[in-house]
Amino acid sequence: MFFDRPDSGERALLVQMSVRSENRQVDSAEFTELALAAGADPVGLVEGKRERPQAKYFIGTGKLEEIKTIACDLEAELVIFDHELSPSQERNLEKELQCRVLSRTGLILDIFAQRARTHEGKLQVELAQLEHLSTRLIRGWTHLERQKGGIGLRGPGETQLETDRRLLRVRIKSITKRLDKVRSQREQGRRARRRAELPVVSLIGYTNAGKSTLFNQLTGAKVFAKDQLFATLDPTMRRIEIEEYGPLVLADTVGFISQLPHKLVEAFRATLEEASEADLLIEVVDISAADWRAQCDEVQLVLEEIKADQIPRIRVFNKIDELPDREAGLEATEDDSQQTVWLSAKTGEGLGFLKVAIAKSLGTDRIMAWYRLPANHSRLISRLHAQSAIQEEKYGEDGSCELLISINRPDWQRILGAEGLSEESLTPLVG
Repeated sequence: MFFDRPDSGERALLVQMSVRSENRQVDSAEFTELALAAGADPVGLVEGKRERPQAKYFIGTGKLEEIKTIACDLEAELVIFDHELSPSQERNLEKELQCRVLSRTGLILDIFAQRARTHEGKLQVELAQLEHLSTRLIRGWTHLERQKGGIGLRGPGETQLETDRRLLRVRIKSITKRLDKVRSQREQGRRARRRAELPVVSLIGYTNAGKSTLFNQLTGAKVFAKDQLFATLDPTMRRIEIEEYGPLVLADTVGFISQLPHKLVEAFRATLEEASEADLLIEVVDISAADWRAQCDEVQLVLEEIKADQIPRIRVFNKIDELPDREAGLEATEDDSQQTVWLSAKTGEGLGFLKVAIAKSLGTDRIMAWYRLPANHSRLISRLHAQSAIQEEKYGEDGSCELLISINRPDWQRILGAEGLSEESLTPLVG
């Protein structure tokens, strides 16, 4: 990793202001969870209200003196603001508080740096870090403005700051090129799945809503799942079988959060494309959270940004095991255009309702039936195998074959047409 993270366990003072001009509902519990997820030791929380941010310090001078006193009394090594700070605001605050200052973006970047496990994830985090750092090279260290000195280095040339900027640009260009290659490889994988006619279902939702736990329940996988923010950064895909439908690909994706830095959305675009290219989205909602409606609004904003808000969606209200009077179930409109599932990914209660909802959403025009094919239809059987459309098969002594077929009607018609057959020429078995 390009950056060294500071040692974890730093004593951190948290600062959260309700700023009317930001039009954002603050959540002190989530902010504290973010700090804990980064490995900080929150020793205090300072709250306040402002009409709008102050240009020099973001906060007023009175609040600044209060924070300075509290940070000194609590021996805080770090002050974290639950807001986006400009480079000059960070510099001015550090000068006044005599300790490191971190913005919400810097905090989330640090968490991502710890959680990235794959090569692709590490590249994406590094790109976001570099782009964030590129605006913060001028941090009050005046030596960065000096030209290089020494034997053979005197005279006109680059200042140290210009050298650092150039090196950053080179590195950013290199990582962007490698991520473009990753995006191309993902697109090849999606084309292969489209050729196999396998629909992709993506789990989306606010961070820590339980997506990875639900993914493990549905697939039997052992994806890392923990009750913490941003436990998942790298997308995981598994092929599963859904009764009454057939095979599909299930994808677990990175969680969303309020005020998700735009740099992260850009850096993780290759990952988020798994959601924007999906056939069906399963929006997982932590129904036990007091602000679950606000979390749904934030998810909607990110989906609009990645142009995935028009994809069919099932809403899953998760963690009903934490609600005393709520049972698992499936609610749907008359035309099944909007389906809502109540379940517990932790206990597995209600998974059957989700599978029914998935089958209804994907199988609006799908064939699921037994057919008996004579021995001379081997090419048709081969085509069906290539499309992963055969669920079960039984062979008779005369060479005939009984098949349980699950396939979209247009694909069924296309395959039959390639063999010179029609739907009327093959009659499904009854019973």
